[in-house]
Amino acid sequence: MADQIEEKKKTKGISDLSGVGQAILNKLNDSGYSSLESIAVASPQDLSTAAGIPLTTAQRLIREAREALDIRFKTALEVKKERANVRKITTSSQALDGLLGGGIETRTMTEFFGEFGSGKTQICHQVSVNVQLPPEKGGLSGKAVYIDTEGTFRWERIEAMAKAQGIDPDSAMSNIYYMRAINTDHQIAIGDDLQELINKDPAIKVVIVDSVTSHFRAEYVGRENLAVRQQKLNKHLHQLVRLAEVYELAVIVTNQVMSRPDMFYGDPTVAVGGHTLYHTPGIRVQVKKSRGNRRIARMVDAPHLPEGEVVFAITEEGIRDAED
Repeated sequence: MADQIEEKKKTKGISDLSGVGQAILNKLNDSGYSSLESIAVASPQDLSTAAGIPLTTAQRLIREAREALDIRFKTALEVKKERANVRKITTSSQALDGLLGGGIETRTMTEFFGEFGSGKTQICHQVSVNVQLPPEKGGLSGKAVYIDTEGTFRWERIEAMAKAQGIDPDSAMSNIYYMRAINTDHQIAIGDDLQELINKDPAIKVVIVDSVTSHFRAEYVGRENLAVRQQKLNKHLHQLVRLAEVYELAVIVTNQVMSRPDMFYGDPTVAVGGHTLYHTPGIRVQVKKSRGNRRIARMVDAPHLPEGEVVFAITEEGIRDAED
């Protein structure tokens, strides 16, 4: 079934949708709706306004695009078969891969949250290298997009990790698209632009945002700004989720933690972002510091994976299993 859907994507384009002449095609392309995927996930109002077409026409185009991409009601058995085609990217730690059910999943948003120095960014660097490995080595023979909001991206780490994996460092770096997000509006705009970039380069198999909440937390201070912050954050997260689902790629976001003074028992730290981030990612993993180069990863939430904890290590070569 997955092969049939891929064949549809290759053989059918926007110009094949009924009633799309050259004039409408030009408007759609100029507005950034250059693929069936971009139309399928658009709202009728946005598509109508951007392309200057009637709302009913926009609704019909969206419906046809979804049909072409097989976005429809499906039986549970069909969903099971599709899930069998979900691919995984290794983290280079068997223990961490095991916690994640085999690695970082495609078609899913995975969140790593923890305090500074807990290893979130190291995992992101490692996955942006590992996605380039062939499938038999735990990769997808793909490319990565790395959106950096805190200035923590380091090419030196990419170089060291690539060498350890037997990948030419310059080749590895040329397969990572990097963008420094300046503020929340810029971050959301990058999310909008990702669709066009992925259409131009289908080899992109993972999108990383490190960290997804940093700008939102800094710019929207105080309870009076909380509602606006959560609305914008929610919009951004759903941008990323749609990309994961429609383009069958992996999305990784990192998140900070804050202390809850009203917590007297258990772990007093909670992830930033409130309920918006509690519910949007498909998989949520907390990362903590341990002794030396060891880190603890705890599965907090995943509908198809059990809770659990594992220990991994951050070495000069990258993420690895902790030595006994």
